[in-house]
Amino acid sequence: MRLIALGDCCGDRYVDDGLFYPGGQAVNVAVNAKRDGAEVSAFLGIFGDDYMAEHIQAALAQEDITCERCRIAHGRTPSAGVRIVQGDRVFTGGKRDSVAHLFRMRIVREDLELLSKFDVCHTTNDAGVDTELAEIHAVVPLSYDFSTGHDDAYLQQICPNIDIAFFSDAELDAEGVDRLIARAHELGTGIVVVTKGSQGSVCSDHGKRYEQGIVPVHAVDAMGAGDSFAAAFLVRYFETRDIPCAMTFAADRAAHTCTFNGAFGHPGKIR
Repeated sequence: MRLIALGDCCGDRYVDDGLFYPGGQAVNVAVNAKRDGAEVSAFLGIFGDDYMAEHIQAALAQEDITCERCRIAHGRTPSAGVRIVQGDRVFTGGKRDSVAHLFRMRIVREDLELLSKFDVCHTTNDAGVDTELAEIHAVVPLSYDFSTGHDDAYLQQICPNIDIAFFSDAELDAEGVDRLIARAHELGTGIVVVTKGSQGSVCSDHGKRYEQGIVPVHAVDAMGAGDSFAAAFLVRYFETRDIPCAMTFAADRAAHTCTFNGAFGHPGKIR
């Protein structure tokens, strides 16, 4: 299968170690999709022109990620400080003058021509392309990661223009999950996935419900686990159209991501 991830790119600064790791939801999905067996995996987003951006681009090249039509802007790579406390991430804010804060992707005809060559485009709440989803959806199936956001106005804006929705909310009770899934379906999204941390995940395919538990591991760092789950789910689903198979594979790959620092490795020194 062929996947393209549209959206954010950042450096996750592990301040206690003096290291940063390539990251960003879209970058993480692109890399994990390739590792999970995608024939072609691509990233479309904005790079800065600092040392972090150079390191991230080199890491993507090593991972065989296609970066055709990525933009390079003059400015710093967005980055937040991270500390790992008992396997959990604690974030500190980064500077607000990065390329992610100063610029937004504008999707043009040539981008749509590129996107149309893929089986699925995965994008996210941090991609800055919400107003262009209908145009993108006209040329390629769309997967969207809402992260923890699911107020109704947000759902009304996004759900009519996507095929697969990912949500993350360990605090939602069973009734809340049911309501969220039903509303996303009502608004036009066919497949809805809700990950709930240690409680596993739930998927509804046009109303047919599936549940998946976690795969126990010795967790070192949960950075990028949700993106790893999404990437694995998409790869296996578009290969097989088998939801249980995709859920099982996704749980296993997300667990593996928790066994090392960073979303997918490739540390660099913080300058």
